[in-house]
Amino acid sequence: MTAAAAAAASGAAFAQTASGVTLYGIADVGIEVINHMPAAGSAGGTVTRMNSGNLSGSRWGLRGTEDLGGGLKGIFVLESGFDIDSGTSGQGNRLFGRQSYVGLQGNFGAVTLGRQQNSLYDLFGAYDPMAVGPRYSLNSVDSQFNGRADNAIKYTGKFGGLTATGFYSTGRDATVANGGEVPGESKVGRNYGAGLAYAAGGFSVGAAYDQFQGSSVALKDRSAKRAAIGAAYAFGDAKVFAGYRWLRDDGTASATAAVTRSNVYWTGAQYKFTPALQLTGAAYYTDMKDSDADPWMFVLSADYSLSKRTDAYLNVGYVKNKSSSTLGLNGSGTALPGANQTGATVGMRHRF
Repeated sequence: MTAAAAAAASGAAFAQTASGVTLYGIADVGIEVINHMPAAGSAGGTVTRMNSGNLSGSRWGLRGTEDLGGGLKGIFVLESGFDIDSGTSGQGNRLFGRQSYVGLQGNFGAVTLGRQQNSLYDLFGAYDPMAVGPRYSLNSVDSQFNGRADNAIKYTGKFGGLTATGFYSTGRDATVANGGEVPGESKVGRNYGAGLAYAAGGFSVGAAYDQFQGSSVALKDRSAKRAAIGAAYAFGDAKVFAGYRWLRDDGTASATAAVTRSNVYWTGAQYKFTPALQLTGAAYYTDMKDSDADPWMFVLSADYSLSKRTDAYLNVGYVKNKSSSTLGLNGSGTALPGANQTGATVGMRHRF
Protein backbone atom coordinates (compact mmCIF):
# COMPACT_ATOMS: atom_id res chain seq x y z
CA MET A 1 0.00 0.00 0.00
CA THR A 2 1.34 3.47 -0.80
CA ALA A 3 2.02 5.98 1.95
CA ALA A 4 -0.70 8.27 0.54
CA ALA A 5 -3.22 5.45 0.28
CA ALA A 6 -2.42 4.29 3.80
CA ALA A 7 -3.04 7.77 5.17
CA ALA A 8 -6.32 8.06 3.26
CA ALA A 9 -7.41 4.62 4.49
CA SER A 10 -6.36 5.19 8.09
CA GLY A 11 -9.88 4.56 9.35
CA ALA A 12 -11.06 2.15 6.68
CA ALA A 13 -9.75 -1.13 8.10
CA PHE A 14 -12.41 -2.51 10.47
CA ALA A 15 -11.53 -4.68 13.44
CA GLN A 16 -14.83 -4.59 15.30
CA THR A 17 -18.24 -3.28 14.30
CA ALA A 18 -21.36 -3.26 16.46
CA SER A 19 -24.49 -1.12 16.37
CA GLY A 20 -23.00 1.23 13.82
CA VAL A 21 -19.76 1.78 15.80
CA THR A 22 -16.34 0.86 14.37
CA LEU A 23 -13.05 0.43 16.20
CA TYR A 24 -9.99 1.20 14.05
CA GLY A 25 -6.38 2.24 14.36
CA ILE A 26 -2.75 2.27 13.28
CA ALA A 27 0.36 1.15 15.18
CA ASP A 28 3.52 2.59 13.59
CA VAL A 29 6.97 2.46 15.21
CA GLY A 30 10.59 2.46 14.06
CA ILE A 31 14.24 2.84 15.03
CA GLU A 32 15.91 6.07 13.91
CA VAL A 33 19.56 7.11 13.72
CA ILE A 34 19.94 10.88 13.18
CA ASN A 35 22.78 13.37 13.60
CA HIS A 36 23.18 17.04 14.59
CA MET A 37 20.30 16.89 17.06
CA PRO A 38 20.05 19.67 19.67
CA ALA A 39 19.91 18.68 23.34
CA ALA A 40 19.41 20.66 26.54
CA GLY A 41 22.62 21.11 28.49
CA SER A 42 24.89 19.80 25.74
CA ALA A 43 26.17 20.59 22.28
CA GLY A 44 23.91 17.90 20.81
CA GLY A 45 24.98 15.24 18.35
CA THR A 46 23.93 11.87 16.98
CA VAL A 47 21.17 9.84 18.63
CA THR A 48 19.71 6.37 18.14
CA ARG A 49 16.11 6.20 19.32
CA MET A 50 12.71 4.59 18.91
CA ASN A 51 10.03 6.78 17.31
CA SER A 52 6.28 6.25 17.20
CA GLY A 53 4.46 7.48 14.11
CA ASN A 54 6.77 7.71 11.11
CA LEU A 55 4.68 7.08 7.99
CA SER A 56 1.42 7.42 9.94
CA GLY A 57 0.62 8.72 13.39
CA SER A 58 -0.13 5.87 15.80
CA ARG A 59 -3.79 6.03 16.82
CA TRP A 60 -6.94 4.24 17.85
CA GLY A 61 -10.44 5.49 17.30
CA LEU A 62 -14.17 4.96 17.31
CA ARG A 63 -16.47 6.14 14.56
CA GLY A 64 -20.18 5.61 14.21
CA THR A 65 -23.30 6.46 12.25
CA GLU A 66 -27.02 6.34 12.92
CA ASP A 67 -29.63 6.43 10.17
CA LEU A 68 -32.09 9.21 11.05
CA GLY A 69 -34.26 8.70 7.98
CA GLY A 70 -34.80 10.85 4.93
CA GLY A 71 -31.18 10.42 3.85
CA LEU A 72 -29.89 12.01 7.07
CA LYS A 73 -27.37 10.38 9.42
CA GLY A 74 -25.93 11.21 12.80
CA ILE A 75 -22.15 10.72 12.82
CA PHE A 76 -19.31 10.89 15.34
CA VAL A 77 -15.54 10.29 15.51
CA LEU A 78 -13.36 9.94 18.62
CA GLU A 79 -9.72 9.45 17.60
CA SER A 80 -6.84 9.21 20.06
CA GLY A 81 -3.19 9.65 19.11
CA PHE A 82 -0.49 7.93 21.15
CA ASP A 83 3.22 7.17 21.23
CA ILE A 84 3.59 3.42 20.91
CA ASP A 85 7.15 3.50 22.26
CA SER A 86 6.05 4.96 25.61
CA GLY A 87 2.28 4.40 25.71
CA THR A 88 1.58 8.10 26.34
CA SER A 89 -1.17 10.17 24.72
CA GLY A 90 -0.21 12.55 21.93
CA GLN A 91 -1.42 16.01 20.83
CA GLY A 92 -0.67 17.71 24.13
CA ASN A 93 -1.74 14.71 26.23
CA ARG A 94 -5.33 14.94 24.99
CA LEU A 95 -7.46 11.79 25.25
CA PHE A 96 -8.93 12.27 21.76
CA GLY A 97 -6.37 14.69 20.39
CA ARG A 98 -6.46 13.68 16.76
CA GLN A 99 -10.19 14.25 16.26
CA SER A 100 -13.34 14.39 18.36
CA TYR A 101 -16.56 15.54 16.75
CA VAL A 102 -20.27 14.86 16.26
CA GLY A 103 -22.54 16.02 13.46
CA LEU A 104 -25.07 15.40 10.71
CA GLN A 105 -24.46 13.96 7.25
CA GLY A 106 -26.71 13.95 4.20
CA ASN A 107 -26.76 14.53 0.46
CA PHE A 108 -25.59 18.09 1.15
CA GLY A 109 -22.39 16.81 2.83
CA ALA A 110 -21.59 16.84 6.54
CA VAL A 111 -21.66 19.48 9.27
CA THR A 112 -19.66 18.58 12.37
CA LEU A 113 -18.68 20.21 15.68
CA GLY A 114 -15.65 19.53 17.88
CA ARG A 115 -11.87 19.20 17.57
CA GLN A 116 -11.16 18.76 13.86
CA GLN A 117 -8.52 18.86 11.14
CA ASN A 118 -7.89 22.10 9.30
CA SER A 119 -8.37 22.40 5.52
CA LEU A 120 -4.66 21.91 4.77
CA TYR A 121 -4.71 18.58 6.62
CA ASP A 122 -7.96 17.53 4.95
CA LEU A 123 -6.63 17.93 1.40
CA PHE A 124 -2.85 17.90 1.15
CA GLY A 125 -2.11 14.28 2.03
CA ALA A 126 -3.00 13.67 -1.61
CA TYR A 127 -0.35 16.09 -2.91
CA ASP A 128 2.66 15.31 -0.73
CA PRO A 129 4.71 12.28 -1.89
CA MET A 130 5.10 11.33 1.81
CA ALA A 131 1.37 11.85 2.48
CA VAL A 132 2.07 14.53 5.14
CA GLY A 133 3.27 11.84 7.53
CA PRO A 134 4.48 12.84 11.01
CA ARG A 135 8.18 12.79 10.00
CA TYR A 136 10.34 13.12 6.87
CA SER A 137 7.48 14.81 5.02
CA LEU A 138 5.79 18.14 4.23
CA ASN A 139 4.70 18.17 7.88
CA SER A 140 8.37 18.53 8.88
CA VAL A 141 8.60 21.72 6.82
CA ASP A 142 5.31 23.18 8.11
CA SER A 143 3.42 21.51 10.95
CA GLN A 144 0.16 23.25 9.99
CA PHE A 145 -0.22 20.61 7.27
CA ASN A 146 -1.10 18.42 10.26
CA GLY A 147 -3.07 21.25 11.88
CA ARG A 148 -6.16 20.82 14.03
CA ALA A 149 -8.51 23.24 15.75
CA ASP A 150 -10.50 22.88 18.97
CA ASN A 151 -14.00 24.38 19.16
CA ALA A 152 -14.57 24.10 15.41
CA ILE A 153 -17.67 23.91 13.25
CA LYS A 154 -16.89 22.34 9.89
CA TYR A 155 -18.49 21.56 6.56
CA THR A 156 -17.32 18.79 4.23
CA GLY A 157 -18.97 17.89 0.94
CA LYS A 158 -18.09 15.51 -1.89
CA PHE A 159 -19.87 15.82 -5.24
CA GLY A 160 -18.45 13.49 -7.86
CA GLY A 161 -14.80 14.44 -8.29
CA LEU A 162 -15.17 17.69 -6.34
CA THR A 163 -14.44 17.93 -2.61
CA ALA A 164 -15.16 21.09 -0.60
CA THR A 165 -14.26 21.81 3.01
CA GLY A 166 -14.41 24.79 5.34
CA PHE A 167 -14.26 25.40 9.09
CA TYR A 168 -14.43 28.12 11.76
CA SER A 169 -13.00 27.81 15.27
CA THR A 170 -13.83 30.11 18.18
CA GLY A 171 -10.59 29.05 19.94
CA ARG A 172 -8.08 26.82 18.19
CA ASP A 173 -6.16 25.63 21.26
CA ALA A 174 -8.11 25.00 24.45
CA THR A 175 -4.92 24.16 26.38
CA VAL A 176 -3.93 27.87 26.35
CA ALA A 177 -5.52 29.78 29.24
CA ASN A 178 -7.70 32.57 27.81
CA GLY A 179 -6.46 31.54 24.37
CA GLY A 180 -9.92 31.60 22.86
CA GLU A 181 -13.61 32.13 23.53
CA VAL A 182 -12.79 35.18 25.67
CA PRO A 183 -15.86 37.39 26.44
CA GLY A 184 -15.75 40.53 24.31
CA GLU A 185 -12.64 39.33 22.43
CA SER A 186 -13.85 37.19 19.53
CA LYS A 187 -10.55 37.50 17.64
CA VAL A 188 -8.45 35.72 20.29
CA GLY A 189 -7.42 32.28 19.05
CA ARG A 190 -9.82 32.43 16.10
CA ASN A 191 -9.01 30.00 13.26
CA TYR A 192 -10.73 29.51 9.93
CA GLY A 193 -10.02 28.09 6.51
CA ALA A 194 -11.42 26.45 3.41
CA GLY A 195 -10.34 24.32 0.48
CA LEU A 196 -11.37 22.72 -2.79
CA ALA A 197 -10.03 19.64 -4.53
CA TYR A 198 -10.89 18.00 -7.83
CA ALA A 199 -9.96 14.53 -9.11
CA ALA A 200 -10.60 12.99 -12.51
CA GLY A 201 -8.88 9.89 -13.83
CA GLY A 202 -5.28 9.92 -12.67
CA PHE A 203 -5.16 13.69 -12.14
CA SER A 204 -6.01 15.61 -8.98
CA VAL A 205 -5.53 19.21 -7.90
CA GLY A 206 -6.41 21.12 -4.74
CA ALA A 207 -6.04 24.45 -2.98
CA ALA A 208 -6.60 25.55 0.62
CA TYR A 209 -6.36 28.61 2.88
CA ASP A 210 -5.81 28.74 6.64
CA GLN A 211 -5.68 31.72 9.03
CA PHE A 212 -5.47 31.98 12.80
CA GLN A 213 -5.08 34.83 15.29
CA GLY A 214 -2.74 35.02 18.27
CA SER A 215 -3.85 33.15 21.40
CA SER A 216 -4.01 36.12 23.79
CA VAL A 217 -5.71 39.51 23.96
CA ALA A 218 -2.34 41.16 23.32
CA LEU A 219 -1.80 39.12 20.16
CA LYS A 220 -5.37 39.03 18.83
CA ASP A 221 -4.61 41.38 15.91
CA ARG A 222 -1.62 39.31 14.79
CA SER A 223 -2.44 36.58 12.30
CA ALA A 224 -0.74 33.68 10.57
CA LYS A 225 -2.00 33.25 7.01
CA ARG A 226 -1.28 30.30 4.72
CA ALA A 227 -2.37 29.45 1.19
CA ALA A 228 -1.35 26.31 -0.67
CA ILE A 229 -1.92 24.56 -3.98
CA GLY A 230 -0.96 21.03 -4.94
CA ALA A 231 -1.38 18.52 -7.74
CA ALA A 232 -0.73 14.86 -8.44
CA TYR A 233 -0.87 12.68 -11.54
CA ALA A 234 -0.86 8.87 -11.63
CA PHE A 235 0.03 6.91 -14.76
CA GLY A 236 0.70 3.20 -14.84
CA ASP A 237 2.76 2.24 -11.80
CA ALA A 238 4.04 5.79 -11.28
CA LYS A 239 2.72 8.93 -9.62
CA VAL A 240 4.18 12.45 -9.57
CA PHE A 241 3.50 15.31 -7.16
CA ALA A 242 4.11 19.05 -6.92
CA GLY A 243 2.97 21.87 -4.65
CA TYR A 244 3.46 25.36 -3.27
CA ARG A 245 2.67 27.05 0.07
CA TRP A 246 2.70 30.80 0.90
CA LEU A 247 2.97 32.06 4.52
CA ARG A 248 2.81 35.38 6.33
CA ASP A 249 2.96 35.23 10.14
CA ASP A 250 2.73 38.63 11.85
CA GLY A 251 4.32 37.27 15.03
CA THR A 252 1.61 35.12 16.60
CA ALA A 253 4.03 33.19 18.82
CA SER A 254 4.82 36.02 21.26
CA ALA A 255 4.83 39.78 21.72
CA THR A 256 8.51 39.88 20.68
CA ALA A 257 8.16 37.61 17.63
CA ALA A 258 9.05 39.17 14.28
CA VAL A 259 7.03 39.00 11.07
CA THR A 260 7.83 35.81 9.15
CA ARG A 261 7.28 35.35 5.44
CA SER A 262 8.20 32.26 3.47
CA ASN A 263 7.42 30.15 0.43
CA VAL A 264 7.65 26.36 0.31
CA TYR A 265 7.99 24.39 -2.92
CA TRP A 266 7.96 20.62 -3.20
CA THR A 267 7.99 17.85 -5.78
CA GLY A 268 8.37 14.10 -5.81
CA ALA A 269 7.42 10.78 -7.31
CA GLN A 270 6.37 7.25 -6.39
CA TYR A 271 6.93 4.05 -8.34
CA LYS A 272 5.46 0.62 -7.61
CA PHE A 273 8.15 -1.88 -8.65
CA THR A 274 6.04 -4.88 -7.58
CA PRO A 275 2.57 -5.20 -6.06
CA ALA A 276 4.30 -5.20 -2.65
CA LEU A 277 7.26 -2.81 -3.09
CA GLN A 278 7.00 0.93 -3.63
CA LEU A 279 9.74 3.58 -3.67
CA THR A 280 9.11 7.28 -3.01
CA GLY A 281 11.37 10.28 -3.49
CA ALA A 282 10.66 13.87 -2.47
CA ALA A 283 12.35 17.27 -2.32
CA TYR A 284 11.21 20.29 -0.27
CA TYR A 285 12.63 23.82 -0.48
CA THR A 286 11.83 26.70 1.88
CA ASP A 287 12.48 30.27 0.74
CA MET A 288 12.68 32.48 3.85
CA LYS A 289 12.00 36.11 2.97
CA ASP A 290 14.55 38.69 4.22
CA SER A 291 16.85 35.85 5.26
CA ASP A 292 19.41 33.53 3.68
CA ALA A 293 18.27 30.61 5.88
CA ASP A 294 16.70 28.68 3.00
CA PRO A 295 16.83 24.95 3.79
CA TRP A 296 16.38 21.98 1.46
CA MET A 297 15.04 18.60 2.60
CA PHE A 298 15.39 15.39 0.56
CA VAL A 299 13.67 12.09 1.38
CA LEU A 300 13.80 8.56 -0.02
CA SER A 301 11.37 5.93 1.25
CA ALA A 302 10.95 2.21 0.54
CA ASP A 303 7.70 0.59 1.66
CA TYR A 304 7.10 -3.18 1.49
CA SER A 305 3.66 -4.69 2.14
CA LEU A 306 3.86 -7.89 4.14
CA SER A 307 0.06 -8.22 3.98
CA LYS A 308 -2.97 -6.02 3.33
CA ARG A 309 -2.63 -4.52 6.80
CA THR A 310 1.07 -4.73 7.68
CA ASP A 311 4.07 -3.15 5.98
CA ALA A 312 7.75 -2.54 6.68
CA TYR A 313 9.56 0.60 5.59
CA LEU A 314 12.90 2.40 5.36
CA ASN A 315 13.06 6.21 5.30
CA VAL A 316 16.31 8.04 4.56
CA GLY A 317 16.54 11.83 4.65
CA TYR A 318 18.96 14.73 4.36
CA VAL A 319 18.46 18.41 5.28
CA LYS A 320 20.79 21.10 3.97
CA ASN A 321 20.60 24.07 6.34
CA LYS A 322 22.03 27.56 5.89
CA SER A 323 22.76 30.41 8.28
CA SER A 324 20.60 30.04 11.43
CA SER A 325 18.15 27.52 9.95
CA THR A 326 17.24 24.69 12.36
CA LEU A 327 15.05 22.58 10.08
CA GLY A 328 15.33 18.88 10.85
CA LEU A 329 13.79 15.76 9.38
CA ASN A 330 11.40 15.79 12.34
CA GLY A 331 10.47 19.47 12.04
CA SER A 332 11.70 22.99 12.71
CA GLY A 333 14.05 23.21 15.69
CA THR A 334 15.18 19.57 15.48
CA ALA A 335 18.61 20.31 14.01
CA LEU A 336 21.51 22.37 15.34
CA PRO A 337 21.54 25.92 13.85
CA GLY A 338 23.08 25.91 10.39
CA ALA A 339 24.00 22.22 10.58
CA ASN A 340 23.10 19.76 7.85
CA GLN A 341 21.25 16.68 9.09
CA THR A 342 21.16 13.06 7.92
CA GLY A 343 18.77 10.47 9.31
CA ALA A 344 17.35 7.03 8.63
CA THR A 345 14.40 5.14 10.10
CA VAL A 346 13.48 1.47 9.72
CA GLY A 347 10.08 0.52 11.01
CA MET A 348 6.81 -1.39 10.81
CA ARG A 349 3.20 -0.27 10.55
CA HIS A 350 0.04 -2.26 11.24
CA ARG A 351 -3.50 -1.10 10.48
CA PHE A 352 -6.50 -2.57 12.28
